[in-house]
Amino acid sequence: MTWPEWLAQQAALREHAGLRRELRPRPADDGFVDLAGNDYLGLSQHPVVRAAAAEAAVTWGAGAGASRLVTGALELHRELETELAAYAWRPSALLFSTGYAANLGVLQALGGRDAFVVSDAHVHASLIDAVRVSRTPYQVAAHNDWRAVDAALDQADGRRALVLVESVYSVLGDEAPLSRLAHVCDDRGALLVVDEAHALGVLRAGLVHAAGLGGEGFVVSTATLSKAFGSQGGVVLGSQAVIDQLVNTARSFIYDTGLAPAATAAALAALRIVRDEPQITDLVELRVADLAAALGVARPDAAVLSVPMPSPQAAVTAQAAARAHGVLVGCFRPPSVPDGISRLRVTVNAGVPEPDWARAVDVLVSVVKEHG
Repeated sequence: MTWPEWLAQQAALREHAGLRRELRPRPADDGFVDLAGNDYLGLSQHPVVRAAAAEAAVTWGAGAGASRLVTGALELHRELETELAAYAWRPSALLFSTGYAANLGVLQALGGRDAFVVSDAHVHASLIDAVRVSRTPYQVAAHNDWRAVDAALDQADGRRALVLVESVYSVLGDEAPLSRLAHVCDDRGALLVVDEAHALGVLRAGLVHAAGLGGEGFVVSTATLSKAFGSQGGVVLGSQAVIDQLVNTARSFIYDTGLAPAATAAALAALRIVRDEPQITDLVELRVADLAAALGVARPDAAVLSVPMPSPQAAVTAQAAARAHGVLVGCFRPPSVPDGISRLRVTVNAGVPEPDWARAVDVLVSVVKEHG
């Protein structure tokens, strides 16, 4: 089979299964109510955040110019790292260009063929890819089953062990049993790696801190700056020893250009808003409860609502119907959903004005009733 024939075959298979994806470039102001993205607090559009990004671009330039171990380490980076660590109640922090790169860096620097990973069945693709790239032997444990994690660690056989979870999962929006997992990891001498992408900022200082684990040396957390903080970039939070290991061995840090000044300054401004104006997260909590009740689904732990649909095609049709009424929602289909159930993924955005929010809720209720 030639390459053109193979590509045509793959396209036809995706089309038949209802799994075709396409890019939809948007203008700066498209008029839609965005309940599909991850700008949970609406800070990407906050005037203070935008002004900080613009000022940093003028002051520092459009890019960092090099990897941070060459000349790309800016004072601005260190300022953000210091304030992120303090906000999350963690000893130290290290910035990466994306949350994806942060997860790759953690596994590449701390894993390897002489280590062993136990991974929750629902972890993000970036953690799955990180395990594969690091060539670390692994075992997948049933979702949110700390007993299964404990049993899987029997296979470590004296190797360094890492347990990978998310504090809030990106599809179902449910929380990990961090206290139970921490007890298992502490008892077993394992490192607990917690992806806080959907918790840090939305649930204030994150669930690692809420569980009283911020000062524990066996806990490493990662996060993205593109969700609650409305910017771009990733961060690893943990002990200074872990950060030193990353600086010296994480390839996605060493060989990547430093985070752009505008994104760094925007995230720093957003962090200060979240820290100083807790009413923003209060609004997210109220809207989550409002929307979950209206759609008749379980109230999630953070800002992600999952609405099961009968098929991939039904999910796509429902998404299109919402879009036709000016509301954007996510559409998750296999293989993006770990349990194989297609669903609408609806995210709460505190930046949506109240009249638009009320209209969007009405639209979603109607669409789900018709297509769900």
